[in-house]
Amino acid sequence: MKKCIWATKHKLEEEYHDTEWGVPVYDDRLLFEFLILEGAQAGLSWLTILVKREHYRKVFDNFEADKIIKYDQKKIEGLLNDKGIIRNKLKVNSVVTNAKAFLEIQKEFGSFSKFIWGFVNGKPIQNKWRKFEDIPTKTEISDLMSKTLKKKGFKFIGTTICYAFMQAVGMVNDHTIDCFRHNEIKNIK
Repeated sequence: MKKCIWATKHKLEEEYHDTEWGVPVYDDRLLFEFLILEGAQAGLSWLTILVKREHYRKVFDNFEADKIIKYDQKKIEGLLNDKGIIRNKLKVNSVVTNAKAFLEIQKEFGSFSKFIWGFVNGKPIQNKWRKFEDIPTKTEISDLMSKTLKKKGFKFIGTTICYAFMQAVGMVNDHTIDCFRHNEIKNIK
């Protein structure tokens, strides 16, 4: 079966592509997980994050924001010494900051999902890219999302991170049209 070119080099990337990438996600916890992992990935390959994903879940309390906001300096220091995650001080500290902002959005909008999906009017954008090279790294929507999230207190949330997040959680279908997943994703109701 033909698939997106980026998903043909490593088994973890292929599995992620075939089962998760582009599938619409409405669960707040999973949306938060993707937001944090996309921030951690900045400047690195997604494969690096996929390799470390399970460990991230373990050390960040399965991305339960209400637990993360209680992290103290001792916990942060422990994370910064953990070789199983990206040990960038700004990225690690941003997880706590983002958890607080995430919970505020939940309070304000009833759910993070309702808020974040509002950027695409609650429906995935169905793109029709012929080649991987045609796929943008940012859009006007990701620009607006980044700007809005920053105003709400989020860190490590630039427009490229926001667009990668949108791709991951199915806000956009960026499987190329020759990929077997393009139509599968398009037909998810």
